[in-house]
Amino acid sequence: MLMQHTGFAEMPLHTGKAPRWLFHRMEKLSKEICRIIMDEYGSHELLNRLSNPFFFQALSCVIGFDWHSSGTTTTTCGALKLALNAITDTSCQIYVAGGKGHVSKQTPIELQRVNHHLKADFSDQEINNFIRASKLSAKVDNAVIQDSFQLYHHCFLIDSDGNYTVIQQGMNNKWARRYHWSSDRHRVGVRGGSFSEKPRDLIACNQIIKNTLDLTAEVSEQTRNCILDLIKDNPNHLRKYFPLKKKSLILPLDHFLNLSSKPEVSEHPSLLLMPVRHQILPIDLGESEFQTLLSAYEQQPRQFDDLVEIQGIGPKKLRALTLVSELIFGTQVSWKDPVKYSFAHGGKDGIPFPVDRKVYDSTIQTLRSAIDNAQLSNNNQLKALKNLSLLATRVQSRN
Repeated sequence: MLMQHTGFAEMPLHTGKAPRWLFHRMEKLSKEICRIIMDEYGSHELLNRLSNPFFFQALSCVIGFDWHSSGTTTTTCGALKLALNAITDTSCQIYVAGGKGHVSKQTPIELQRVNHHLKADFSDQEINNFIRASKLSAKVDNAVIQDSFQLYHHCFLIDSDGNYTVIQQGMNNKWARRYHWSSDRHRVGVRGGSFSEKPRDLIACNQIIKNTLDLTAEVSEQTRNCILDLIKDNPNHLRKYFPLKKKSLILPLDHFLNLSSKPEVSEHPSLLLMPVRHQILPIDLGESEFQTLLSAYEQQPRQFDDLVEIQGIGPKKLRALTLVSELIFGTQVSWKDPVKYSFAHGGKDGIPFPVDRKVYDSTIQTLRSAIDNAQLSNNNQLKALKNLSLLATRVQSRN
């Protein structure tokens, strides 16, 4: 079972919701766009595109949402869920489970109904694999990557061939960050199909979070292995490293090497530049936490993914074990943040211009008519849309 991160995106965290008149149109337009893509290229291609943060952002803008808002994720996924789950009259179908807030926690239950909706014949084991992929992707982005964003949105999109995409979003005080996953079997995934090892990812971001713990990075492999060894050994041996009370540790000195961007400084790799204040990292493992580690020890996880899946193994415990591994056993770990539109109908807040409802409805009707004619073997309208796309691409390349 392969799955890989395909991108990240960050946006300001905005409150509010899309007005009913706009959301109704967003649902209709996204349905027609998705139908054309699936009819032309198949459901697998649509899933691949939705796993790309830039395509997803462009789609959100085309259907009328603000390009920079956190709502591009929640509202667009909401429109896609209603639109795609309503498409039942074609061989290409995609089922969408999950959503925002408490709805996200219903994803495993909704995935139990995937056979009924897609008229597929997935075995119980395959469905359990989908549920495991859903839970692991969320656990990785919430605990294995600790970037200060708490997940509150999770959508799982799957087709009848078992291809799936996960789109989820977390928030901190001011920002939202979107995470994309893909099960694309035709691209190179992570080694051994692990969720916890760094895939080739595309990163879209306008904010870097300092001191982000990234246990998925390649440089963190030794630390992952060390943490697994510490768990598989008796956790009672950890007591000499963790007093059963709150304790703080200072980052190791090599965190302060070459902090300056000055060229003359970078020529001296052993130059130590001390900050005004040291970063203090809390370690807090009490008796209850050790009981969780003891429970993990009894299960003897074979891989890091197996450890991450265990209930109770969350950000705090993984961070504490990481610090033990790095500071005492000398393993390396990444503390770097794993970070790298267009308007067609306006935005809901009138930026860059108000939504023109007549133009919006005309777009929906044009796409719907093109699909209906294509199904009647009259492809002239669909061909015209393709030619228009090619012409636009040529003009853009000249400019």
